[in-house]
Formats: sequence, C-alpha cells, structure tokens
Amino acid sequence: MSDTEELVVLHEDNHIIVVLKPQNLPSCPDESGDESMLDRVREYVREKYQKKGNVYIGLVHRLDRPTGGVMVFARTSKAAARLSEQMKSGDFEKKYLAVLVGTPRPEKGRLTGWLKKNEINNTVYLCPQGTDGAKPASLDYETVGKTEKYSLAEISLHTGRSHQIRVQMAGVAHPVYGDMRYGGEKAQKGKLALWAYSLAFTHPVTKERMRFLCAPPEEAPWTLFETEKLVRPV
Repeated sequence: MSDTEELVVLHEDNHIIVVLKPQNLPSCPDESGDESMLDRVREYVREKYQKKGNVYIGLVHRLDRPTGGVMVFARTSKAAARLSEQMKSGDFEKKYLAVLVGTPRPEKGRLTGWLKKNEINNTVYLCPQGTDGAKPASLDYETVGKTEKYSLAEISLHTGRSHQIRVQMAGVAHPVYGDMRYGGEKAQKGKLALWAYSLAFTHPVTKERMRFLCAPPEEAPWTLFETEKLVRPV
C-alpha cells in the first residue's frame, strides 16, 4: 500500500494499535471495494515489522465511513476478545464531538429510541418500539459551545448502532452539520462534522486504564469553536 506513511499512530505495542481514522475511509472492507482502515493498519504492521504471510489485526469496533477519529485495533486474538468483552460490559468508552444545526433544548440530556436500518438504501430511521428488526439506541449529549446558527455537542454512546448519532440528533431537529442524508445542510468541503475524539478502555494485558484524545480537523465548521480546550491535538 503506497499510503502507509499517512497512517497516524497514537499508540502501539504487541497487543493493540491505536490509530486516527480519516473521514470517508471505511473501517473495514465493504461492498465498495475501497481500501479500509483495517487494510491500512494490517499493511502498516506488515511493513514495519517485516512480517510474512497473514498478519492478524482484529476489528474491535467501527466508525461510520464519514466519521473520523480514534480507533483501536487488536494485534492478537486474545486482545480482540478482551476488548470485545469490555464493549459488552460498558468499560469501553467512546465520546464524539458533533457540530449541530441549531442548539438542542435542553442543552444536556439523554436520547433513547428504536432504530431500524434499510439495507437497500443504507439509511437508518427512528421507529416505534416493537417494530420488526428495530434495535434500542441510547446516547447522552451536552452542548459545549454555541454560535448563532450552530452548536458543538459532546456525545457519549450507550449503544453502537449504525448512523446512531446522526439519526437521533436529526430526530430532535438538530442534524449534524453536513449530513444531507438526514436533513443537515451541505458542508463546504463535503465532510460530516462528526468526530470520535475520545476513546478509553482497559489495556487487555497490562490492565492499565488508557485514554486517547484527538482534535477534529482545523477546518470549517470546527474552527467556529474552541475544540482545543476539550482535547489535545495530535
């Protein structure tokens, strides 16, 4: 892979590798056939450590293709299993920043609902509880910055549904900036203003509690807010 040098590595050891996923790159191979983050990490490890044959990289969690930010991959099956167990137990903490159109009322709260995915057009929608195939979704949000037209929200997920933040925020009439699929306005650079800025988990082997923070890109609309006060830039 020619773009290996572009991989931003926040941490690596024999068990895990924490990286920065660019926006508009799939987390793992999909029907598009495009290079994925999983491919990129595997090739990075193969080249750096001159490994022969298959290189094991475990996919622990995903970010939607338009979303950038911090991801952790496992370098052993044992690490993958232990991190996956943390996700089930709630010990795996993911936080996002999102620029929303308007400001939610109240400015801090929890959104719960039921989501169902339309596999044909890859769109998720809110639906009544009990709808066939619907899954529960829950998140907490807090407004941490405001302008006249937009707000900056910190969002913590309790469930990891596809398009969850985008659909639930649009459901309260405050879609993510640039999210034309769910009612947001068109972005200047065509990028969704949704960023996985904080990831915390317990190291699967050393048991050390680890937290990684990464600022969103220094471009509109993020530059409307003082995101550097929330995170340490890479």
